[in-house]
Amino acid sequence: MTTRIAERHAGSQIGTLLAETGLGADRDLWQRRLEQVTAEDVEAALQSKPGSYSIDRLLALVSPAAEDYVEQMAQQSQRLTIQRFGRTIRLYAPLYLSNYCVNSCQYCGFNRDSKFDRVRLTIEQALAEADVIASEGFSDILLVSSEDRESMTMEYFTELAARLRGKFSFIAAEVYQMTSDEYATLFAAGIEGVTLYQETYNRDTYSRYHTGGPKSDYDMRLRGPDDMARAGMREIGLGVLLGLANWRLEALALAEHAHYLIRRYWQSHVSFSFPRLRPAPQVDTVKFKHLLSDRELVQMILALRLCFADAGLVLSTREPAGLRDHLVRLGITKLSAGSRTNPGGYSGRGKATEQFRVDDSRTPAQVASMLRKQGLEPIWKDWDRGFSQP
Repeated sequence: MTTRIAERHAGSQIGTLLAETGLGADRDLWQRRLEQVTAEDVEAALQSKPGSYSIDRLLALVSPAAEDYVEQMAQQSQRLTIQRFGRTIRLYAPLYLSNYCVNSCQYCGFNRDSKFDRVRLTIEQALAEADVIASEGFSDILLVSSEDRESMTMEYFTELAARLRGKFSFIAAEVYQMTSDEYATLFAAGIEGVTLYQETYNRDTYSRYHTGGPKSDYDMRLRGPDDMARAGMREIGLGVLLGLANWRLEALALAEHAHYLIRRYWQSHVSFSFPRLRPAPQVDTVKFKHLLSDRELVQMILALRLCFADAGLVLSTREPAGLRDHLVRLGITKLSAGSRTNPGGYSGRGKATEQFRVDDSRTPAQVASMLRKQGLEPIWKDWDRGFSQP
């Protein structure tokens, strides 16, 4: 069976790894292993070196048995995060450029089958949005677009990045999947980080929720972070859409993917995001059977921090203010603030459809004030590009 699986996933080492371990499909073995974890197993995992990864250690920390140890996990996670990152939190803002899309993703407000007026910002409109973001203090920006190569061309991204370089010290992107050569072109233009969510590592679930468009190719999606790393990207963002499948099993697959990338591409920094399903236009969240509680989200974040000492942990405005205020003390290193998830949302230009509804609507200044009150330092500018020049 192993040979047949490997042939099926030829050209994708991470795909082969997930298939051979059973984390990409046929997950019953891992579900049974999770249920068999004991309190003694969790205590042994907590006695291991903080920040060290093995799949068995993570298995214990995300298991139902570990639910009674969340407070102990939180204390370890807080100490480890301060040791590695200090008392700092990077702040960033997403800039949504377009809601045109060629994919049919059953959880997304930008689904190609949804009926609404589509919007794509011109370069000048995007720059006007960026000016609003910069005026709020941000020097770290994330360019976001739905997936449509015809409306969002490489020329568009490279021109926009070139014109933003003087305003922002760090530019990242969350866009349609590209080739390694295309990522290299983005990097040369000034985009130094890319986030690409697998959404779910469960192959059958992936097919169920991605019913059309290029994104429906599970194996192609898996190869994306390899292509980013080969292109020299400084930051590679990973994540799953929490609510599509069992979060404990998703955490294991996500960790295996990260561990593979860290070992293979030492020059790139890996980060985790934790997007939970949120209400979106023409999306019925009731049909999703794997929504996780706040406590379960906290357990997942703590478990990954305790296994990946140097990974960035990113939390968006999908989450409510109270929960975000709590999590910034326990392992989160990067936080969005004042986010708008529709094109033109910062300048108030039009009423374009949003991708999802934000939960934390505080201004960037209010989020920064919250951090300072907790003894944390909000970092608006992560680094200076001049440090990397020869």
